[in-house]
Amino acid sequence: MLIIGLMSGTSADGIDAALCDISGKPPRLSARIVKTLGISYPPEMQARILRACQPSTGQVDELCRLNAALGEQFADAALRVIAAADLRPEDVALIGSHGQTVWHDVDTAGQVTSTLQLGEASVIAERTGITTIHNFRTRDVASGGQGAPLTGYADWLLLRHAEHWRAVQNIGGMGNVTVLPPLSETQSAPIAFDTGPGNALVDGAVTRVTDGMMRCDYNGHIAQGGQIDSNWLDAMMEHPYFKRQPPKTTGRELFGADQAARLVAEGRERGLSDADIIATITALTAASITDALRRFTPHPVGEIIIGGGGVHNPALMKMLRHFLSPIPVKTYEDIGMDSDFKEALVFALLAHETWHARPGAHPSITGARHASILGQITPGENYRDLIWRTWR
Repeated sequence: MLIIGLMSGTSADGIDAALCDISGKPPRLSARIVKTLGISYPPEMQARILRACQPSTGQVDELCRLNAALGEQFADAALRVIAAADLRPEDVALIGSHGQTVWHDVDTAGQVTSTLQLGEASVIAERTGITTIHNFRTRDVASGGQGAPLTGYADWLLLRHAEHWRAVQNIGGMGNVTVLPPLSETQSAPIAFDTGPGNALVDGAVTRVTDGMMRCDYNGHIAQGGQIDSNWLDAMMEHPYFKRQPPKTTGRELFGADQAARLVAEGRERGLSDADIIATITALTAASITDALRRFTPHPVGEIIIGGGGVHNPALMKMLRHFLSPIPVKTYEDIGMDSDFKEALVFALLAHETWHARPGAHPSITGARHASILGQITPGENYRDLIWRTWR
């Protein structure tokens, strides 16, 4: 079954589109990426998304317009990856769209009350003619779960090691980890949770110190030119989120632009250079991941697999290898997977499972009361034919 997965992460820098070939059913599920395409948002679209993520600037009329505009962006991404694969829209069965998270509401006890992803699926289905499955997180939230990290279920299906425990760490705007028991342990369950900030705080701080001239620390150059302030890092690691027991999730409401601005101001009050500030905030991502793995994993892990945009930051990867030593640190590429498009693959996989009326989350990962079929189905022109081909 050819399915397109569409993902736009917390960094809001663009859309990852992955055309995937998925077949079988758990525990013998096969997922292969056929073609990928990364499409950057125009600067003004990214600025609109980031404004929408802030309570002070996310007005309801703009959220409404942005929902439709993002639907157009996602539809265009789907059509472009189809064309890049020399296929037609009629060749594709489903689109699984994560949408763009603008708010993930967590109460003071750590329970998710609601979550909002924009990118109107009706627009995607109308423009492409392809049945679209979207809004995956809300059903898990409704059943008492965190609605995240949904990548954990795909890790459970695809990435367990034969003999040892494995941690799969994604570093997008936020960081999230899945801790997987080996295939040899049939009674053990996975756990997954957000470790804290991924790239979002670094991106926000770089934007702040460069007055908007840079949106991220390209190749970690700024961090590599600075020194980590260990005392300040220790103080930042006292944030209550890091001590909260899993399952737990977070987002820009805790580790977004406002927090980045506060940290830049605090670093300057400490007399640090801008490079030192970026180095220390980068170290916060590495330290929070390390602390989470040592504090919350039920069993020592034999290796850690890193993916997401953070894998392209050499300064961050060097810090992770130093903090996590002697545990081997690998990337998705080391196990035959594309770091940049793994999350897009995940939402193609979840769309496949939803279409076949199977759960898309594991209760031990999200904290839900039970496993649920996730997402909402928006029929495309292929809907009747797809039903017939699937259930004949």
